[in-house]
Amino acid sequence: MTDREAVRYAAGLIRQGRLVAFPTETVYGLGANALDERAVRRIFEAKGRPPESPMIVHVASVEMARGLAIEWPRQAAALAGRWWPGPLTLVLRKHFSIPGIVTAGLDTVALRMPSHPLALELIREAGVPLAAPSANRFTELSPTTAEHVRRGLGERVDFILDGGPTTVGIESTVLSLTTVPPQLLRPGMVSRPDIEAWIGPVELGGRPGAAAHPSPGMHDRHYSPRTPVVLGSLPGSGRGAWLYWRQPFEAARMVKLPEEAAACGADLYRTLHELDREGWDWIAVETPPDGPQWAAIADRLGRAAGVIGRPDPPGYNEPDSS
Repeated sequence: MTDREAVRYAAGLIRQGRLVAFPTETVYGLGANALDERAVRRIFEAKGRPPESPMIVHVASVEMARGLAIEWPRQAAALAGRWWPGPLTLVLRKHFSIPGIVTAGLDTVALRMPSHPLALELIREAGVPLAAPSANRFTELSPTTAEHVRRGLGERVDFILDGGPTTVGIESTVLSLTTVPPQLLRPGMVSRPDIEAWIGPVELGGRPGAAAHPSPGMHDRHYSPRTPVVLGSLPGSGRGAWLYWRQPFEAARMVKLPEEAAACGADLYRTLHELDREGWDWIAVETPPDGPQWAAIADRLGRAAGVIGRPDPPGYNEPDSS
């Protein structure tokens, strides 16, 4: 089956209310017609996703996005002009046509125009926006290849559109434009300084409560391989892998990560998937370098290790080889 034939087949499934995993430049998404409540409910069931976690709606054009929001502020126009298609999600006041299940009952919607050509072709062919969280079981490690989707979801997905490995490898930046000033709800490879250069000051969003979250990816534990992750220290027992940028320490398996943030983002989840399949007792990771360009990687590793949101996070100390 050619790519064109695969896209046509996948688009037909979308129109029938079925689930299609598809590639974006960030991670693979599990997509359904965002305007079909029954189809979107199947995403929650396939992933085991809680209802308080909203989904990102993927579009193929700015015009499609504007039809899903009741307002399109100046900041949205500026950011879409600079970063779309690309790894930036904008939260705006939603149009009534979007079912509440997509947005966790909130009056806002998260919109993104991905840059992967197969994703854009799929949305255009289907003729509808796609609600699409990452194509994995909830809280588990996001997939960056079609094989990761197969291993993680199996028969829960009706079709996998294989576009090869993703290139960004970290989920999109999520920015809310419904507050003054705008709020950064989830860091990504489009950094806070990148955004502020175009629209001025941006605040960091606070931790969500027990009710609906304003953005996906805000649970304290998320993006986790099945193997326990420890950030910034080596466990005292068992055999494991050590991921580092600067300092190698004694471990059964050592992996040096790229020293440039974008290259590391593209490689990180693939490395964690690989180590997860090798059956180690633990995966320890050196604390990421400082700087806004590393904020997304620090966020994902902190959530994988379950230390996000703690007042004094354990595991952020310097490595101990003892």
